[in-house]
Amino acid sequence: MATSELPNSRTEPDGSAVIRVLSYNIRSLRDDEDACARVIRACRPDVVFIQEAPRFFRWRKHAARLAAKSELLVLSGGATASGPLLLCSLRATVERTEDILLPLTPGLHRRGFATAVVRFAGARVGLVSCHLSLREDERYAQSGMLLDRLAGMGVPHAVAAGDVNERPDGRSFKRLAAELQDCWAVRPWGAEHTSTPADPHQRIDAVFATPGIEVLGCGVPLDLPGIGAADLTAATDHLPVLAALRIPATQDAPKNAPQAVS
Repeated sequence: MATSELPNSRTEPDGSAVIRVLSYNIRSLRDDEDACARVIRACRPDVVFIQEAPRFFRWRKHAARLAAKSELLVLSGGATASGPLLLCSLRATVERTEDILLPLTPGLHRRGFATAVVRFAGARVGLVSCHLSLREDERYAQSGMLLDRLAGMGVPHAVAAGDVNERPDGRSFKRLAAELQDCWAVRPWGAEHTSTPADPHQRIDAVFATPGIEVLGCGVPLDLPGIGAADLTAATDHLPVLAALRIPATQDAPKNAPQAVS
């Protein structure tokens, strides 16, 4: 499938929603912020799962500025989730948000989840942005916490995305893929490897979806109109992962639900 053929966002007659989701490690905006925003904007996402969002001085201002440059809004996360952040378009109707801090291992960076439950037309979906540990044992424990968090959100469908810090043959990645759809593996599109932009050789970033969500395509958007190699290299030390997903309508959700963010 050519990159330009990734489905656009839309609402189906039955109330289901096709959404574009983007996962992106932005390295605390230490690189070219404008290039990062151009990449995000060109992907036209409904939701962006950010990792390594700014966490220190005036972090909310930095997150809001990136969202504005990307033509999106801040949904949840940031320093209050220890780095993971969610951005969304005006298409989302927000039901609730919650930032989760995971147990701290002395001597290691604290991790967390940025979470939300939103509606797109008649489709209701849980969202979790995550960045798992560099240490293998802690990473494996956090993968279990991620699955528990998804199971406890009280929604029929959910999407988790982020920097797994592990290749698909690692046991934490396998643990997630055993219960969730690894969207690249289900329907590959674009390019596979996410690290590093100058020498892509490994896939350590991923989008996962619960069973019942239809994966329409997932991968690194190298050839998407508006995205250039220079911006991808300048923006951060990871490549983004873009997916198009069809979320079934929820029985208790009105088919003509208002599309506004709160």
